[in-house]
Amino acid sequence: MKKPFERIFDEAALLPKIRRSIYLMTLGNTFGTIWGVISGGGSSSLTGYAGYLGAGDFVYGLLTAIPLAAALLQIPFATLVSRTQKRKKYMMTYGLFSRLLWIIVGLIPFFIPASQSSLRLWSVILLIGISSAFSSFINVSWMPWMADLVPVQIRGRWLSKRDGITSIASVTMGLVVAGILDRMSGYMGYTIVFVIAGVLGILDMITFLFMEEVYNTPPVQLKLIPVLKQVFQNKPFFKFMLFWTAWSFTANMSGSYLARYALTEMGLSYMQFTLCSQVTAAAITVLVVSHWGRLLDHFGSKPVLWCTCVVAALTPLFFLFSTYGSIWPTLLHNLIGAAFWSGANLAATSLQLSSSPDEQRPSYVAVFSCITSLFGSFLGILTGGAILEGIHSSTVISSFIPDRYKFMIAISVILRIASVFIIIPMLDNSSEYTLTGMFRELSMRMNAKRGYLVYWWNRRKER
Repeated sequence: MKKPFERIFDEAALLPKIRRSIYLMTLGNTFGTIWGVISGGGSSSLTGYAGYLGAGDFVYGLLTAIPLAAALLQIPFATLVSRTQKRKKYMMTYGLFSRLLWIIVGLIPFFIPASQSSLRLWSVILLIGISSAFSSFINVSWMPWMADLVPVQIRGRWLSKRDGITSIASVTMGLVVAGILDRMSGYMGYTIVFVIAGVLGILDMITFLFMEEVYNTPPVQLKLIPVLKQVFQNKPFFKFMLFWTAWSFTANMSGSYLARYALTEMGLSYMQFTLCSQVTAAAITVLVVSHWGRLLDHFGSKPVLWCTCVVAALTPLFFLFSTYGSIWPTLLHNLIGAAFWSGANLAATSLQLSSSPDEQRPSYVAVFSCITSLFGSFLGILTGGAILEGIHSSTVISSFIPDRYKFMIAISVILRIASVFIIIPMLDNSSEYTLTGMFRELSMRMNAKRGYLVYWWNRRKER
């Protein structure tokens, strides 16, 4: 029996050392995904921890958004990576230190007494900010490293298989974390899960120590202003960056607060929320992501992005019908949303790589991450937090808007749909297929399969 990736490795005729490195990268990405399940913005553990520390809506938004502001550092770090070509060194120093700090985040209640709650909260924010600053090296090193290791003709299928594996791992860890937080009151549960996150983050970095450090291009001496000028003159890249910035802004306006809404106003337990969100999303991702990978390799990124983003943008509307104790809005949002978000993320990664030149990819990745994180996710989270806090603190406004979270969800969905229909038509595609052409060919395939089944059934009845 062949290993999970052997068929596509054979197709690309990869050397044994490259195959081994891709397997190690998959393992590292798995550790990194589990780390993100615990420490990522909007995660149940970070949401609960923020509530335990006494964070309001805006400060909670700041806590989840401040790592995104650190993406600004990716631009100078990317020029350093391009010039020195020392990805492994940066992963083993700055990356390790970044992940190590999450252990200290979990231990803050042991160092600072409960009477100084404000100091506890801002110490956590400071540590997460420092960790995020150093983790900027991780993104600008990993993405080009992956692009140099995995050939473009198999990249979509590898990404989809990798996402399936990481989804299974995230389900397991999500259940473990939910069980710990439901059973352990006070700070002890948060301490345990964030120490686990720090250890897994460290293991993520260590896997890169044993990988081949492959470079398809020679070192490049890049200057910041010329790099920015080239990025903004690259029309395919700039148009996609514009879309993903708008998409990230509208998605994070409400999306970053859905966990807080579910765990507070909707009254869900950590286990209920985990089962309806992380477990459901991971399970559906495992089932569908490989299909998106095949569609991506065949039809290109644009038509896949089109259909996935339209559906993914609408799924938060289920929360408009939520009541206290109801779990179905969270369940349906993640069940349908994950099925299409998985395809959107694959298409976005592929578009980002295909529209950036090989020799300057670290800088392009850095600029992309900086712009989308700062003006998209970061600004979106803070805007959502400010609106929620403003509605909550104003007696007049709150009398007209009984549920501020539902109001925010409706506004964000409208803006997200607008960004899809306005900007995606302007994007370039890596193949000649259009959205209509993709649906036409898929319809022909389905009709052919249906005809075969009818033929088989008629033959069976004749016997």
